Amino acid sequence: MTKHIIVDGSNIATEGRSVPSLAQLHEAVMALMDEFKNAKVSVVVDATFGHRIAKKESAEFEKAIANNELVAPPAGAVGRGDAFVLAIADKVNASILSNDSYQEFHGKYKWLFDEGRLIGGKPVPLVGWVFVERLPVRGATSRRSVKTGKVVKKESPTASPEASKPMPVPKAPPPSVKAKMANELMPYLQFVEKHPVGSKVKAVVESYAANGITALIGDISGYVPLRNMANPQPRSARDIFTIGDSVTLTVVGYTPARRSVDLAVPGVVDAAAKPAGKPTVAKKVAPVKKTAVAKKVAPVKKTAPAKKAVATKTPAKKIVAANAPAKKVVAVKKPAPAKAPVKKAVAKKAPAKKR
Repeated sequence: MTKHIIVDGSNIATEGRSVPSLAQLHEAVMALMDEFKNAKVSVVVDATFGHRIAKKESAEFEKAIANNELVAPPAGAVGRGDAFVLAIADKVNASILSNDSYQEFHGKYKWLFDEGRLIGGKPVPLVGWVFVERLPVRGATSRRSVKTGKVVKKESPTASPEASKPMPVPKAPPPSVKAKMANELMPYLQFVEKHPVGSKVKAVVESYAANGITALIGDISGYVPLRNMANPQPRSARDIFTIGDSVTLTVVGYTPARRSVDLAVPGVVDAAAKPAGKPTVAKKVAPVKKTAVAKKVAPVKKTAPAKKAVATKTPAKKIVAANAPAKKVVAVKKPAPAKAPVKKAVAKKAPAKKR
């Protein structure tokens, strides 16, 4: 049985991908440790690995380097990570997990063709990582290396006529890249409001992730990292959980920037001591809900007095009507004194006719 395995981390992390994934490398290493339980495992990556992975994995990569979980070649090493991987395997007589054939090194490390010295691996859908023994592929570079007995440079492939043509001008701008959110906004806000840090929830194990598991709490997706599963931390989430299990978990924090829910096995993490993300979210959520209610209620209250104001206008018409007779009274009194002097003047002229 293999006693020591050197993992070509850069090769395994890029298997089936255009750029390396630290999460994929972690899954492969965990599966390898499960299959070769008594073997020592060392993971080596090239010097550019940390610059090529996703930015969200950078912090985890730096932590893995600091804890010696990942090893990078010294600065200026010839042959990048491949030479370093082969030098380690040659020194400790170890096997190598890689899908590379190392053709430029065939003349120097002839043991690559010995049985059990090279292991290949690929992730199989619905199965997981599968590992098999393999032999290096020979080619023109391999023949030159064997012939000289030294390390040679890889032959650069001949460019096709199409590759020599000018680059086409893009017709549209590239799509914007947005951070992937763990949950939808409204379900996430409702969950945060109802489940403060320290709450216990019922969840169903959905899938294995890079360093833990993803669990579903209704429509909400939560994450349980390895460090929150047991103390000491288990080697693999498969040692603790099985997909489809119904489990009780504790909410230990929130990350509003990704709408993620951090979970833990009850008793493993002290939720009171962990900085909670919920208070920050709660301050943002509370005003939104209160403002929405205030806007709806305010128009209703203002509408009620508007009807009363219309009703109070009715007496105003009565007051105007009451003033109408006042004008008629004034019109009747004015002609009366005007006629009185006319009658008196006629009476005084009567004696003039007798004369």
